[in-house]
Amino acid sequence: MATYNTLQDRIRVAKELLERVDKICSRQGREVEGRAKLCSKLRAELKFLQKVEAGKVVIKESHLQSTNLTHLKAIVESAESLEKVVSVLHVFAYESPDGQKQTLVVDVVANGGHTWVKSIGRKAEALHNIWQGRGQYGDKSVIRQAEDFLEASQQQPVQYSNPHIIFAFYNGVSSPMADKLKEMGISVRGDIVAVNTIEGGEEEDEEDQEGDHEELVEEEEDGEDDNDDDDDDTDLTHTRVDRDTIVASLAFPTEVKVDVCNRVNLDITTLITYVSSLSHGNCHFTFKEVVLTEQAAQERQEKVLPRLEEFMKGKELFACQSAVEDFRVILDTLGGPGEKSRAEELLARLKVVPDQPSERTQRLVMSSKVNRRSLMIFGTGDTLRAITMTANSGFVRAAANQGVRFSVFIHQPRALTEGKEWRATPI
Repeated sequence: MATYNTLQDRIRVAKELLERVDKICSRQGREVEGRAKLCSKLRAELKFLQKVEAGKVVIKESHLQSTNLTHLKAIVESAESLEKVVSVLHVFAYESPDGQKQTLVVDVVANGGHTWVKSIGRKAEALHNIWQGRGQYGDKSVIRQAEDFLEASQQQPVQYSNPHIIFAFYNGVSSPMADKLKEMGISVRGDIVAVNTIEGGEEEDEEDQEGDHEELVEEEEDGEDDNDDDDDDTDLTHTRVDRDTIVASLAFPTEVKVDVCNRVNLDITTLITYVSSLSHGNCHFTFKEVVLTEQAAQERQEKVLPRLEEFMKGKELFACQSAVEDFRVILDTLGGPGEKSRAEELLARLKVVPDQPSERTQRLVMSSKVNRRSLMIFGTGDTLRAITMTANSGFVRAAANQGVRFSVFIHQPRALTEGKEWRATPI
């Protein structure tokens, strides 16, 4: 009966978590990257539990206690606790100190990319035992994982600052481990519990069977059924985690301090968008050109200028020589009187600097999306340690595909249209 009740509870939790994932996306106001992957893992877990319920799979009750839902629930709760969630289960590539290519899964990326969260559902006893070298073969301690997170985060700056790392413990963490993590510069969330020195042996925590449960789920997905399992071993221990003695209980930081980048580099697309007649209220037209008609419709739906001005407010504005020169050529060819007047006002606010592409930018291979002008503009912004404002998302993606990620503010494009309004149809 106890096993049946546990099983029903796990099935209920799996269904509930699927609903909560959808609510996270609704709260963010947009699709969260990795949502489909998280839902797939939850559905796989639910499918496995339903097979157990139907009698198609026989497992030990201990596997129900150590279900992967513990970790998946921790991920969902972490995402619910933070703002501006960008992605879940995001894979970052980085190099280890010995030059080996590595990947790291970050459970939740929040605060617009400035915060990385690892959600940990295993019990404090199991985590402490692994750290002390008393875990199962192949187990990596939380401290070792923290070292990986720090190494990866240093290679993935967001607006020239390394992401802030939070380890969220949903079944507690021993006080020595919490102290070590804080010493490393990692924030800890969850209950910090005491550790007592004892003599003799103690049974391994049932949570250590989590890996066995995951293998069972994967085997079910592959159509296999193998329920053989070794009994728990008994280790001699010198310390015992006392979950009943909570030293501290730490919530997610209410405010993550971020070093805000105060420099902005304007791309040609931004210069054009800022002065465009479309951006200044003249968007109620159907133009002869389809692309201009589409941009006018986008502007009527969402004005682009307030977003640009809000981002630029209070910041130091730059533009490189190539961007300004090409902007003036386009302006002389296509710009109307109002657009040219606004352009002069905007250029007077900017500090124009020589082209000075960064070293990593110069390593990019030229392609249809990666041309010399873009290299000069984005590369200069990189050298200045400025955020480049742009509508050129194609270049940003192409550069990222080559392993170079720029700090950017991407907006919708607007063309120069004042000179074409005379032959457009008013709406």
